[in-house]
Amino acid sequence: MEITRYSPAVGAEIRGVDLSRGLTGEEFKEVHKAFLDHQVLFFREQKEIPPEVHVEIGKRFGNLHFHPAAPQMEGHPEIFVIHTHRDSKIANGEFWHSDVSCDEEPPLGTMLQLHLLPPVGGDTLFSNMYQAYEELSETFQKFCDGLSALHESEHVYRGRYSDRGVDDAGKVYPSSVHPVVRTHPETGRKALYVNRAFTTRIQELSEDESRAVLDLLLDHCEQLSFQTRFRWQKNDVVLWDNRCVQHHALWDYWPEERKGRRVTIAGDRPY
Repeated sequence: MEITRYSPAVGAEIRGVDLSRGLTGEEFKEVHKAFLDHQVLFFREQKEIPPEVHVEIGKRFGNLHFHPAAPQMEGHPEIFVIHTHRDSKIANGEFWHSDVSCDEEPPLGTMLQLHLLPPVGGDTLFSNMYQAYEELSETFQKFCDGLSALHESEHVYRGRYSDRGVDDAGKVYPSSVHPVVRTHPETGRKALYVNRAFTTRIQELSEDESRAVLDLLLDHCEQLSFQTRFRWQKNDVVLWDNRCVQHHALWDYWPEERKGRRVTIAGDRPY
């Protein structure tokens, strides 16, 4: 297995492992260490992973998370099918976010493989939230350490999957309060934990103060110096850590099609 740093900010590229047959115990140890060291892993030169193997690999990291809004894959409810085409109303991941941060226990990580790609476009951007926190001034770090923020999803999910047969009438979508700065439970490092898609309010501040501070933090999190940009090839797999990374899937390929499958690993309550 070859593990090569992908960019100065975040990520590593992995070659020499065939995920379509799963991971051995030794391979998983290497992958898990790289996951904690680099936050995002890009697996190149892959074959299509059978759904049951995809689920099995995800479960090596922990229990799997079930999306509160998206339709489930028939026969494999743990799998979320990513599919955008000319008739789509939205594209998944179109704004900077950490997956389902509105949940009381947001996902630990996400593992996505794409099987159908547009001729050009459809890249995914990743941003390092350890670095975002560490590059704040010490004074502002201390200020943020004492804050909590509301993460909501009604505005994100209501009617979002109606074109895929989801009727969400009467459904209540999750909202939760999380610390603005969270501590990674495995590395012990601090990371900013606010994002443009789900975070709507800083609890301890007035509405005007909240908007000003939140706007500052969101712009800060999206700085180019914290980012890397991944250009997909067919059957590439990306595994990212939602506890310390944000991502943004570019929808710059309409009316072309993009399709794949993902499993999401359940996490714990941020602290």
